[in-house]
Amino acid sequence: MAFSKHDGEQTGFSCLERAIVSPCSSPITTMQAQADPFIVPLCHEQINIVYQDEFLLLINKPSALLSLSGKHPLNKDSVHWRLVKDYPTATMVHRLDFGTSGLLIIALNKQVNGHLTRQFQDRSVTKTYTALLHGHVSQNTGSIDAPIAKNRANFPLQKICHKTGKSAVTHYEVIERLEQPFATRVVFKPRSGRTHQLRIHSQVIGHPILGCDLYATDEAFFMAERLMLHAQSIEFDHPITGERINRVSPCPF
Repeated sequence: MAFSKHDGEQTGFSCLERAIVSPCSSPITTMQAQADPFIVPLCHEQINIVYQDEFLLLINKPSALLSLSGKHPLNKDSVHWRLVKDYPTATMVHRLDFGTSGLLIIALNKQVNGHLTRQFQDRSVTKTYTALLHGHVSQNTGSIDAPIAKNRANFPLQKICHKTGKSAVTHYEVIERLEQPFATRVVFKPRSGRTHQLRIHSQVIGHPILGCDLYATDEAFFMAERLMLHAQSIEFDHPITGERINRVSPCPF
């Protein structure tokens, strides 16, 4: 399978630069050259609905599918584009990166969207992710507290910046250390939801996510044919009934 580094949620842009090291940046990240504009490959996997009622959907997003359609007309295929065919009022409450698989909440009316959005803002939504990180993480548990800001000089990258960044905290737990591939399986429990948070926080501790097109070393990137990050569980209050909804999506890797 031929593939190149890119960020699928930012289609139409070419990632040809290196991230520059500065007081408000992360270590150097190389990005593979790609076509400009980037056209996402066709995703043949289907969206699976794991919970459904008249107010919302909880779906399992495959890897290599956009959450929202890109600006380029050939990048229409996305979670939203597929769902509105059968659910015309569907709106995205949150997103997953192009390469990330797993659980996404979809609102079916504006009231529900607003209620769920407030839950995310209040951090009452609980999420866990499974990831494969390059190398062996030494500590069995830990927390990463590093504020994240836009890296305007190297779009679409984010950067760690203690001056302008927004607070971002990620807790992690090691599940197993592997030799083939040379990697560590971890569960992430983010306390915030910044763009690329788990990807850049993994880089901060020196163990980028395998297959990550923006923040991994070339070695770590080419060790996997996809981003090895999966949104495994999510827990939230149903905006109408008040019931606490808790669902798990088994990790596919």
